[in-house]
Amino acid sequence: MRVPIILINFKAYETSYGRKAVQLAKMIEKVSIDTSTEIIIAVPSTMITRISEQVSIPVYAQHVDGLPEGPHTGAITPELIKDAGARGSLLNHSERRVRLDEMDDALRRMKKLGLESVICVDRYELVVPIGMLKPTAVLIEPPELIGSGVSVSKARPEVITNAVQEIRKVDNVYLIAGAGITLGEDVYVAIKLGSDGVGVASAVMKAKDPQKVVEDFVRNAQRALDER
Repeated sequence: MRVPIILINFKAYETSYGRKAVQLAKMIEKVSIDTSTEIIIAVPSTMITRISEQVSIPVYAQHVDGLPEGPHTGAITPELIKDAGARGSLLNHSERRVRLDEMDDALRRMKKLGLESVICVDRYELVVPIGMLKPTAVLIEPPELIGSGVSVSKARPEVITNAVQEIRKVDNVYLIAGAGITLGEDVYVAIKLGSDGVGVASAVMKAKDPQKVVEDFVRNAQRALDER
């Protein structure tokens, strides 16, 4: 992972799979190369191989299960996403919560496989407890703002500043801010407040001109980092 971190979650929109998803991933890759900024994309598990074979940017799974290899129908294990071409995964997103014991097991196996991990939390009080598990990054997202178009940067900046204070208690774990990030200014504020980057989804996935949106996000992320 490299700062500033731009993580785009494809979720399960009509642009999240098939030809449209591949085109979107290639566009994001172009922005990444043109701006020398690492942009991570978290894609549906069915698209990991197809997309990872066509782009050089990091491709993540959106979820992994902490189940061991064996008779677990429908499970998405760290071993499966690694084999599919993923470089890491989101874990414990508000739309896909997992138990702490499953999270711990998934993390341990991801580390052994050399996979990066981003664990999502919904409040700053969880930053240190989750950070102690040593994921690559903690992503803080107030669930009520996810997909709302009202950014955490503007509506609840104290969530970011408090989380920044907490992450300093843990060594070598990045902090990403998300929920409602819609404009370049939202990205700028989030990073100026101390986060290492942002997590976004609908602002890109539902945009009429996603390239323009991604370019604006990257430009403001770099500006904020330069001014810190």
